[in-house]
Amino acid sequence: MSFISHLQCTACGAKYPADTSMNLCPVDNRPVEIIIDLEQLTTAQPDLAWYQPERNDMWRFGGLLPLDINNPEDAPHIFNLGEGNTPLLPYDDHALATQTGFTLLVKDEGKAHPGHGANPTQSFKDRGMAMTISMAHKAGITKLAVPTQGNAGDSMCEYVLAAGMQAVVGMPDNTPAPILDRVAELARTSERFDIELVSGTIMQAGALLKEKWLNKGYFSVATFQEPGWRIDGKKTMGLEIAEPQNTGDPWGLPDVVIYPTGGGTGVLGMWKAWNELEALGLIDGFRPKVICVQAEATQPVVIAFENGADDTTAAESGETLAYGVNVPGGVGHFKVLEIIRASGGAAIAVAEQDIQSTLSQVVRDKGWSVCPEGAACLASLPQLVDRGLVKAGDKVVVFNTGALEKYLPDLQHLL
Repeated sequence: MSFISHLQCTACGAKYPADTSMNLCPVDNRPVEIIIDLEQLTTAQPDLAWYQPERNDMWRFGGLLPLDINNPEDAPHIFNLGEGNTPLLPYDDHALATQTGFTLLVKDEGKAHPGHGANPTQSFKDRGMAMTISMAHKAGITKLAVPTQGNAGDSMCEYVLAAGMQAVVGMPDNTPAPILDRVAELARTSERFDIELVSGTIMQAGALLKEKWLNKGYFSVATFQEPGWRIDGKKTMGLEIAEPQNTGDPWGLPDVVIYPTGGGTGVLGMWKAWNELEALGLIDGFRPKVICVQAEATQPVVIAFENGADDTTAAESGETLAYGVNVPGGVGHFKVLEIIRASGGAAIAVAEQDIQSTLSQVVRDKGWSVCPEGAACLASLPQLVDRGLVKAGDKVVVFNTGALEKYLPDLQHLL
């Protein structure tokens, strides 16, 4: 059985039935999220019966997710391509970590690693899209639309292909070639896929899809536009960094989490995961400092945070190789700012040169396939140490949200 209690607006708190196929809350045009009935879950599956650490994918968390792969009613709707259960890579020889005395780990959502799960399109977007397409399938939705800076479109198409649905993707015309080419090839060879290219960012792509496609029966799964599905897919990242890393270890959280922030779905997802784990008695009220990283070229969350604003103001986008954070505004940014402040964290802007030099160094020194957004997070560390947000003894988790190869040939000059 599903343990979804209802949907709830992240701002006004308005509640909606669990099976409502909706976009934003009609009361205030804010995102809604899925509320899991944790009391019912623990009654039906006591002693962590919902948790299956032997599974090598994100569905290891069973009934704590909106769809439970062990439930005969849910299983036919789940399109599991191996996503999730990605590794925490120790960065023991990082110069600043060694000098300052903090432990640095990289949560690698990109390339596959032996003994772990693997995101099929080499991006953290696969977590949200696996849940989204699976939930849409259960709801009987067959036509989906998404505006994207790139990776979300590639990911959605992968799962739509598996589910036999239809999809239209809107994306900037400067999207990295490996991502754009994959979606364009599907649109060229299959009547089930369409692509719309725009000059601009995800905002222009979203406007075009709304004008041209949503009135044709396509359901929007843009960032925060679906009823909490992507939040709960991304929630699995927060669950994974909290779950025991070794048999016998307790559940627990690091001191600092550094996350590249475009729309911010992952921030809401991880925070939701930790609140649910606390309610289940698996962790206490301690939360990591949440550090949201953006490129200097486009930094709406940073500007709002530094100005003490409750929400971002949409701004002109700049140019950055960190395409995933080149998002000029977002309907969920008010919640991202709330979480940053509640955690004692910060929003940090990183210079383009620092992103590029850090990426080159990581590839040279570690051989890791780090994407520009992951490099931006690593490049924020000197600022964080200077500001006392990262200090000796801290356990710091940095998210690398995708594989470098997806950004070629744009990054070739850095390698």
